[in-house]
Amino acid sequence: MRVLFTTLAASTHLHAQVPLAWALRAAGHEVRVASQPDLADDIVRAGLTAVPVGQALDAGRWADVSPLTEAELSVEGNIWDAQGGIAWELFDLCELRPEKLTYGYMHCVLTAWTTHSFRQTSSPRTVDDLVAFARQWRPDLVIWDPTTFAGAVAAMATGAAHARLMFGFDVIGRMRRSYLAALRERPPEHHEDPFEEWLAPLLGRYGREFSEEAVMGQWTIDPVPSSLRLDVDHPYLPVRYVPYNGHATVPAWLRAPARRRRVCLTLGRSFRELLGGDRASVAQLLDAVAELDVEVVATLNAAQLAELPGLPGNVRAVDFVPLDALLPSCSAIIHHSGSGTTQTALAHGVPQVVVPAPMLDNLLKARRVEDAGAGLHVPAGRTPTAEGLRDMLVRVLEEPSFTTRAQDLRREMLGTPSPREIVPALERLTRAHRR
Repeated sequence: MRVLFTTLAASTHLHAQVPLAWALRAAGHEVRVASQPDLADDIVRAGLTAVPVGQALDAGRWADVSPLTEAELSVEGNIWDAQGGIAWELFDLCELRPEKLTYGYMHCVLTAWTTHSFRQTSSPRTVDDLVAFARQWRPDLVIWDPTTFAGAVAAMATGAAHARLMFGFDVIGRMRRSYLAALRERPPEHHEDPFEEWLAPLLGRYGREFSEEAVMGQWTIDPVPSSLRLDVDHPYLPVRYVPYNGHATVPAWLRAPARRRRVCLTLGRSFRELLGGDRASVAQLLDAVAELDVEVVATLNAAQLAELPGLPGNVRAVDFVPLDALLPSCSAIIHHSGSGTTQTALAHGVPQVVVPAPMLDNLLKARRVEDAGAGLHVPAGRTPTAEGLRDMLVRVLEEPSFTTRAQDLRREMLGTPSPREIVPALERLTRAHRR
């Protein structure tokens, strides 16, 4: 069969799709990966065939907003904060408390995402290009990143079966379930759904009507361990998370045994790629580890290093090292709660200290890791300190329960079907759902 993947033009989102794309290709299926032109080189370097659609995403544009005046800050619905960054409290999909999930709250959050994010990542030109390619190539199955709704539109326009492939927790699906329940309680004249208002006209251009599968897919392929998954009434196909870090070389120093307990410190790539910079203080994180008897491997690029007065003697700075190769030698990891980083740490059974950056599902992932006993995190709204981070790291290193629970989650992941093993299920589901 022919399988079309669609993803946001960010390497970390692509990396979540590569192992399944490889598995389908190795099973003899034809595979294409569509995204904005700025991801084409990454797709090709992953050994896959790229289909550029739409214009370059230019994701870093969000980082170029100037600080706002008091008058601008007072405008209702403004999405920028005083420092020129996004006011993520308007975008918080991580809220799970029933008393907080009022219709008004959820409507504002979903409207903010559809208006200021999803409409840009699935712009009209991107959708048109993707539908045109799908009509020409005729995929049997479309597998789409949960933020690229253009994939759902293209599948529905051509009658292909389609599924979301999660890169993290299904916070969209979880809030969507609560939102639809609240919407059913409202009078018909007050039925306002930001997803339907956006997607119905798009689908209408191709002769299709809006349905819930445009938001959720016909089913969802989910690499999150079942014990951590959110409660959503939706068909999920579990798959083992297989780390992929892009083009990578294992350096000579990593092939030698660590002389002390090794700790990885990383803030990932997503914020640098999508928002122009980190959302945590590198200097503060380095202060937290400076006095400890550990070997720290910190993934810091030249721009990050340029802002530091120097490095502690126990820190090795590397621009990039594949986490899949590094983490098996580590006793702990300090990170920002990015999906690839969190999942790779779980895959290798490494306990975590998480300083979550407020974006998409990051806060929720950090809480779930701590609730599972596999790490500690800095709670939302609390300003981290070097002393507090040091205390958390010492606990994670010294208390055996953290490693035990991290290893338990690793065993759970290893017991989940691999990408190769779910290919027959995808073939069956495609036959059942294709129109």
